[in-house]
Amino acid sequence: MATAFVSSPEPKTIGSFARGRQLSAGNYLFAGHLISAPDVGLWDLAVPDQAFANELHGFAWLDDLAAVGDLATREAAQRWLWGWIDRFGRGAGAGWTPDLTGRRLIRWINHALFVLRGQEKEQSDLFYQSLAQQTRFLSKRWPSAAPGLPRFEALTGLIYAGLSLEGMEALAEPAIKALARECQSQIDAQGGLPTRNPEELLDVFTLLTWAAATLSEAGREAPAAHLDAIERIAPTLRTLRHSDGALARFHGGGRGQEGWLDHALAASGIKTRQADGLSMGYARLSAGRTSVIVDASPPATGKASRNAHASTLAFELTSGRRPLIVSCGPGGSFGAEWRRAGRATPSHSTLVLDGYSSARLGDADRSGANEILVDTPKDVPVEMSQAYDGIRFEGGHDGFVSTHGLTHARMLELTFDGRGMAGEDMLLALEDNAKRRFDRVLDAGKLQGVPFAIRFHLHPEVDATLDLGGAAISMALKSGEIWVFRHDGNCELRLDPSVYLEKGRLKPRATQQIVLIGRAMQYATRIRWSLSKAQETAIGIRDLSRDELDMAD
Repeated sequence: MATAFVSSPEPKTIGSFARGRQLSAGNYLFAGHLISAPDVGLWDLAVPDQAFANELHGFAWLDDLAAVGDLATREAAQRWLWGWIDRFGRGAGAGWTPDLTGRRLIRWINHALFVLRGQEKEQSDLFYQSLAQQTRFLSKRWPSAAPGLPRFEALTGLIYAGLSLEGMEALAEPAIKALARECQSQIDAQGGLPTRNPEELLDVFTLLTWAAATLSEAGREAPAAHLDAIERIAPTLRTLRHSDGALARFHGGGRGQEGWLDHALAASGIKTRQADGLSMGYARLSAGRTSVIVDASPPATGKASRNAHASTLAFELTSGRRPLIVSCGPGGSFGAEWRRAGRATPSHSTLVLDGYSSARLGDADRSGANEILVDTPKDVPVEMSQAYDGIRFEGGHDGFVSTHGLTHARMLELTFDGRGMAGEDMLLALEDNAKRRFDRVLDAGKLQGVPFAIRFHLHPEVDATLDLGGAAISMALKSGEIWVFRHDGNCELRLDPSVYLEKGRLKPRATQQIVLIGRAMQYATRIRWSLSKAQETAIGIRDLSRDELDMAD
């Protein structure tokens, strides 16, 4: 049984002061649900769904209470932690999964000094006893965690607890070796995960840097495979980071918790950037104060695709510190229907053909959710090159060939000063079989052509209006910049409603989308459009891009 720490633990997690205040006031916001119950304890809440329960039992909310750090929040943390021990600490029931146990152990150890302050010996003994019990549980059950982030959480928690608690060192050794094996099997040569989820990659990277730091503090060196994984992931995360410092929102991932990416990159000590080419299947165009990130590979398949999106060739654009073109994002916290909608191609800034997504959802698992992707694009050729006045991306995918015989090709050119981007979308029937399939689609009632829509979802803080008699759209950013969207006139231009799906909010945020509507009637259909910055204003330090701030550092 553990009775003390090897050394005084230092917090490695960053919480939200505002959320900590809300929690101590009895406003419980988890997994998209808000329960306002000031007189009800955390473990007496009527839990609305499993995601809500998982956030409770993972104890990440301890970060928020510790961020406030006053008497009221410390008493709340103590009341809820020892309440968990009393109600769930017997090794069965809710919260006893390897990933949640690993997450919980990390938080308990991180904030041990915060929660133990002022406690009697009897309470301290219960705390250490529960830590030891959970550590032993993890040592036996971590192999049952699903590969990917859940297993990384379980193993990191076991290493963290094993090296932090007196008498538990022997339990850490197998976990150190197992974590190195997971790094070899789950982190590819590009520093990516099979799920292609940027936010999940950040979570894994953070866990690996924590584990490496814990080993270093214990006078040990992490295995070579562990350190190699950190060196591969860091440049990839820099590629997936927009100029505002946030991650691209693809395949179930959000922007990342505020400050975590910078903190993890600084802790790793890795300052290199990915060479030109794809990183975890994404292409990046960056110039001036503008960043463009393109989903340039097929989505994940099989079990890894349970959160994957049909977003091939979709892009996001950020100008300085202000997102402009976005994806709708993951909708899981708003229910199953929003989750499915967020995964469909119309929820991304790319072309949609005849209402079809570029990949389809397959059967759900036993819970009725988590459908895997089927009939995904197989061939996604990509080329990055220099244009005469900028950087060029060219790509294509065959996600519509099986249904309509058409290949979607996209070209994007970002000028060297980052003030403009030219785009071209094409629908092509390339092979004889594809042409015959396209002809059959036309003969089957679409003689007026196959309808398509090219969508450009705007961030909620962008103020967009139709301009030039409906021939262009002006977009004003909070920084004072104005961007203008134009097209070649072969399509109908519309400004339609859209939504921005963001974790931690109670409901989707209303926003707008630019839509080009047209019909494909030939074996080759070409649509040209452009985005250009029309006005520049004086820029304060808060509107500098993340790349510029890195250069200043």
